[in-house]
Amino acid sequence: MRGRSGGCDRRVSFRWIVILCLCSFALGILLTDKFWTVPDVNNPIVSSRRKTEQELQIISEDCTTKRKHADDKDVMGEVTRTHEAIQSLDKAISTLQMELAAKRSARELISEDGSPSIDASRRPRKKAFVVIGINTAFSSRKRRDSVRATWMPQGEKLQQLEREKGIVVRFMIGHSATSHSILDKAIDSEEAQHNDFLRLAHVEGYHELSAKTKIFFSTAVATWDAEFYVKVDDDVHLNLGMLATTLARHRSKPRTYIGCMKSGPVLSDKNVKYHEPEYWKFGEEGNKYFRHATGQIYAVSKDLATYISINHPILHKYANEDVSLGSWFIGLEVEHIDERSMCCGTPPDCEWKAQAGNVCIASFDWSCSGICKSVEKIKDVHERCGEGDGAVWSALF
Repeated sequence: MRGRSGGCDRRVSFRWIVILCLCSFALGILLTDKFWTVPDVNNPIVSSRRKTEQELQIISEDCTTKRKHADDKDVMGEVTRTHEAIQSLDKAISTLQMELAAKRSARELISEDGSPSIDASRRPRKKAFVVIGINTAFSSRKRRDSVRATWMPQGEKLQQLEREKGIVVRFMIGHSATSHSILDKAIDSEEAQHNDFLRLAHVEGYHELSAKTKIFFSTAVATWDAEFYVKVDDDVHLNLGMLATTLARHRSKPRTYIGCMKSGPVLSDKNVKYHEPEYWKFGEEGNKYFRHATGQIYAVSKDLATYISINHPILHKYANEDVSLGSWFIGLEVEHIDERSMCCGTPPDCEWKAQAGNVCIASFDWSCSGICKSVEKIKDVHERCGEGDGAVWSALF
């Protein structure tokens, strides 16, 4: 009896345990459904809340992105401004160093006969826009007079051009091998009459043009603080207004070398004109020169003229002046500007260009390396290709 009764109790207890488990499971499901109900997406309150949360998240991300971009832009702006300030400071320091070196160079200039040159560095330098040196010789009085009668202002107008426009025009010439010779006295007399010479500490001679070029730039830099320095031959016709206007377009560039760029053959035959004794330096026979401006007229900016002034004792001189000048800039950060209006032909070439509105800066004949028979022809060139006497006064630069 007891054994049967105990087995029944155990069976009853097991049944109740199963029922209790099932009830607990059902109760758990009910409670879970109550507290973890999935939100109704169709409920307008829930939808509005979710939309607001999304908009706030987008705005937050957008503000963060904009703030990051603004911070990046501010940093880049500061870097750019700092870089520009450093460049400006470097340029100012470089300019001061070059000017000091040019002053020392001017004091050290001595003439080839041992006499000291005029110490232009002791006088305050005059401000100018461009200094134009007209290369001339003792035997070229008629050429000088033909230039004075055409494109070069005279007397008070020459001084006015310098004062009002900053354009300085001078014939540049050295002295003879014999001190106080009749040639030097003739130039002294001409200077007293016209007051348009720049005297150089240089012994005149056709084969010394490279040396004369160096001394011209050194003397001009020591005398005038100009933005540009120009060399032109006395058998070339020049339009001053067009020259100044063209140079003004390049005044923001620090190192410019302006002219009609060419690259002719290196002539090894000693029996021909323009023979180059140092032809072997330019490579094999038949090679060409590096690019350089033709010698009839060219312009250099202030920094380059100062560079020549500082380094003139060690700048090498080749047989041809234009080649020498081009060689001095090899290896430097120099911008070569090929300005074809600096090498127009004589009429009808320059005349046709003027009629088309393209007034030339300079005109000459390539066959003569200048205007052929310039004393007789330059007046005709001036009348047919000149810009007009008032052009330089009305030019804006």
